[in-house]
Order: sequence, then structure tokens, then C-alpha cells
Amino acid sequence: MRARLRRFASSDLAFSFRSSPVATVAAIVACAMIVAAVFAPWLAPHRPFDLATLELNESLLPPAWLDSGIARYVLGTDDQGRDVLSTIMYGARVSLFVGLASVALAMTIGVGLGLLSGYAGGRVDAFIMRVADVQLSFPAILIALLIDGAARAALPRDVHDGALALAVLVGSIGLANWVQYARTVRSSTLVEKNREYVQAARVIGVPSRTIMLRHVLPNVLGPVLVIATINIATAIITEATLSFLGVGVPPTSPSLGTMINTGNNFLFSGEWWLVLFPGLALVLLCMSVNLLGDWLRDALNPKLR
Repeated sequence: MRARLRRFASSDLAFSFRSSPVATVAAIVACAMIVAAVFAPWLAPHRPFDLATLELNESLLPPAWLDSGIARYVLGTDDQGRDVLSTIMYGARVSLFVGLASVALAMTIGVGLGLLSGYAGGRVDAFIMRVADVQLSFPAILIALLIDGAARAALPRDVHDGALALAVLVGSIGLANWVQYARTVRSSTLVEKNREYVQAARVIGVPSRTIMLRHVLPNVLGPVLVIATINIATAIITEATLSFLGVGVPPTSPSLGTMINTGNNFLFSGEWWLVLFPGLALVLLCMSVNLLGDWLRDALNPKLR
């Protein structure tokens, strides 16, 4: 294990990371926000969703540095008396989960279909790519809205606010973003399947499934990892957009999008902190992940070395 860490520390990728101030700062910001979200039950100063700890008399308090602010509520409180900082930490957990899970689903579907399309060719390739072309003609947010709406109409009303609703949201975002992975993997597979090692595997009788999974797949995952890193931020923004529109995360599992949606109702009455701080957290999280994705894309590009 130590030998692997030393080899990684001396690799070109690690050197590129150390020599990039933007990637370093982005990694620090992203790691800090991820740690705060994952360990929110232990790091958050308050428990915003414990009804026994809420004080309605302390609702809509401004940040601590303003005149009527209270020191124990650094970023103020919302209309239910919940600490905004603690709510952001808990809400970021849901946003991160939805973003990571939907990207994992989209990557699994896209890589599988792209690998099959590029290796099989013929009618299979034509059918999968035509489906991808049709989906590309619609915005991803519209596809996610359509899938989410159809799933909510098919499911009973009593499960709309449960864990199943979160799974529907993950599925709708994942099914809306698989095309990019499929097209990228298909292009790489078309090149790899004509390589000598693939031809040699065919000659000795290795099954096609084994060739795709053991030989072709590891050689086409490089661009996929870069796309996945960048798409995490896109998935988080999509989740925030759906939640802002009221069709995303259920109210029992609030995310950054639902916080912005709730704060928008109080924006014109002067409670600006209910929108500003969740929006700032969303921007910082997505920007840091995007900057890390841009760095990874450049670091893995041999033409830029």
C-alpha cells in the first residue's frame, strides 16, 4: 500500500495536481464541503430537523453580524427557526447523494450501451445511436421532468414523499444523461476493437463478452471518468432545479434546491440570507467540482503534456 502511494505521489498526475493552484484550491473547497455534508450529524452546530429543538420565536433571524442577529445562529434562521448553516450542511448531503447516484446510474447505462453499440455494430449500433440522437434533441432538464412526472403519476401518492421519491429523482436524472457516456464509449470502442490485442483474442476463441469487459472496457474508461467528474456538478444543478420547481426532493429530505425555493418566498420581504447562503453553497460546490473536472481532463490529455 505504501509503495502504491509513493508511486502515485511521484506520478505525472500528482505532479500536475501539485503544480495547479486552481485544482488545489478547488480540491480543498470540494473536500471541505463534502466532509461537512457527510459528517453533518456530528459537525453541524444544530439539529435543524429535530422538532424538539426548534424555536419558532427565533424564526427569520438575520446572520449573527447584523444588529438583531444571535451568535449561535451564524447565518441566521429560516421561517421554521432552523439554523441556516446546519440546514445547508444537511441539505448538501441530499444534493451530493442525488448527484453521485445519478451520475453512477448514467455512467453504468451509457458505458454499457456504448460498449455494446461500438463492438456489435450493425443494426444494434444503429438502433442505440438513433435513440441517443432523439434524446439529444431535447434538453436534459426536460427529459428529467418528463420521467419524474411519469413516475409520480404511476406511483401511489403515499410514496411521493418517501425514499422511493428520491430513487425516482435519481433515476430521472440518470436516464436523462446517459447519452454522452454512450457516444464517447462507442467512439473509443470502434477504435479499440480493431487493435491487435482484440484480434488476437478473437483468434484464440475468447468470447465476445469477455473481450468487451476485460480487454476493451479498461481502455475506454479514461474519457468516461473525466465526463463523470464534470457531470456530477451538472447533476447537482439539475437536482436543485427540479427541487426549486417543486418536483424534486420531497420536503422531508430538503436539499439546497428546496432551500432556495423556500427562501425565494421570503426574498422580497427582506430575508435575503435564506436564498443567498444556500445559493452560494451550491455555486461553490458545483464550481469546485467543475474545476477539478477541467484539471483532470487536461492532466489526462497526452497532447498537453
